[in-house]
Amino acid sequence: MDGTPTVVGDVMTRRVLALRTGAGFKDIVQAMRDWRVGAVPVLDDAGQVVGVVSEADLLPKEEYRDSDLDRYARMRHLAELTKAEAATAERLMTTPAVTVAPDATLGQAARVMARARVKQLPVVGPDGTLLGIVSRSDLLKVFLRGDAEIADEVRRDIVVHLFGPEGAGIRVEVHDGVVTLGGRVRETSLVPLAARLVRAVPGVVDVRCALAGPPRQPDLDPDLPDAASARTR
Repeated sequence: MDGTPTVVGDVMTRRVLALRTGAGFKDIVQAMRDWRVGAVPVLDDAGQVVGVVSEADLLPKEEYRDSDLDRYARMRHLAELTKAEAATAERLMTTPAVTVAPDATLGQAARVMARARVKQLPVVGPDGTLLGIVSRSDLLKVFLRGDAEIADEVRRDIVVHLFGPEGAGIRVEVHDGVVTLGGRVRETSLVPLAARLVRAVPGVVDVRCALAGPPRQPDLDPDLPDAASARTR
């Protein structure tokens, strides 16, 4: 899988805009506009990620500018009102930051993004220092992998490894990331495992498994009708 992105460190952006906790509101807005980003990690004096400021954290200042909320409404919108009154990154940021390690798989990073409902994740080292940032579009880069490269990996690392010499007779076709396996195998119990392993190959969009067991031999299975007699009934 040489050259194939498999972990976050392979696809993350290493040149990253970051803020200190004391960054002012207008400076944050200007920086996000200049860098064309929707969220920025916030660092403490040791360079560790302590939070993230996003566009959603900044919007309450405009949303509640002219609001005249009663006491009950203010209690319901306390978090937003606190953001609206904030003027520095330390008070605006969402904390703790949702982060990911550089050795996390792309699938793991995608699950973290989905659960946290964020579009990008700061990538941090073991000590919490910022190493880069990974976005949804970065995670999708793996699907740009070529069909021939995917087919070679499926044959080499799965089919031959799982089925041994008889793997040479198994057909592996890949079109637009969709893998089709065809042919016959002795150990049909391995077919679900093969499909599962193929699905986990980076860049695979879907798997169509048409693997079947060996042809039935009527002479060895006298209790079963052969194909010819079955057609005459």
